[in-house]
Amino acid sequence: MFQNSRQSSSFSNTSTLRGSLTNLFSLDDVSVQFGHVKALRNVQLTIEKGEIVFITGVSGAGKTTLLKVLSGEIVPVQGRIKTPERSVFISRVFQDLRLIGKLTCEDNLMMAYDSSLYTNKNEFLQDMQELCRILGVKDRLSLRVRDANGGLKQKIAIIRSLLTRPDVFIADEPTSSLDAENARKLFEVLSLYNVKRGLTVVWASHNKELVKKFTGRIVHLDNGRLVYSGHACFI
Repeated sequence: MFQNSRQSSSFSNTSTLRGSLTNLFSLDDVSVQFGHVKALRNVQLTIEKGEIVFITGVSGAGKTTLLKVLSGEIVPVQGRIKTPERSVFISRVFQDLRLIGKLTCEDNLMMAYDSSLYTNKNEFLQDMQELCRILGVKDRLSLRVRDANGGLKQKIAIIRSLLTRPDVFIADEPTSSLDAENARKLFEVLSLYNVKRGLTVVWASHNKELVKKFTGRIVHLDNGRLVYSGHACFI
């Protein structure tokens, strides 16, 4: 179930690294293993505050595992990791979406309301309506989630995540059920939040050609190894 709580962003660090104050995440020689399978192999990665980073790679390359390491859901078996302070709130959208099917889309969005983040509920509703308008779901809020298609569910989960006003937005294949136009709209929303609020975005996708159209750094994984980190034009 979705939980809108600043406490949910806390981490258990394998080890603390010294580094720049702008570095939110620093992974040094990080490996993750499930049984005999190495999901991540000696990953070296730094993500700075305010960056937009796309994690790419084929299915099974280690993208989801890397996101779960960053979000504190998986503890590496090897290496050191620096993660944000408790005051940095991370909002996550993974492929299970964690929506409540019996509730309407609007009800699911309202679960994101936190009086400590908004001056009043009207401010929250204005943000919600604006996001719904941009992503084209404003006229579908009364639909129960269990009756919604995959694209609508994905949009609702993303909007709900952004309504928590996170410092970091981590998403696993957030455009898997969206067409190219809706994927573009999503990136525009995240870019706007990045510019206006300093939102750090970490977005995993198997569709390298799609994310190459956007502005950000690409981190490419192959069989658990980080094989490239840089601008899209060089990959």
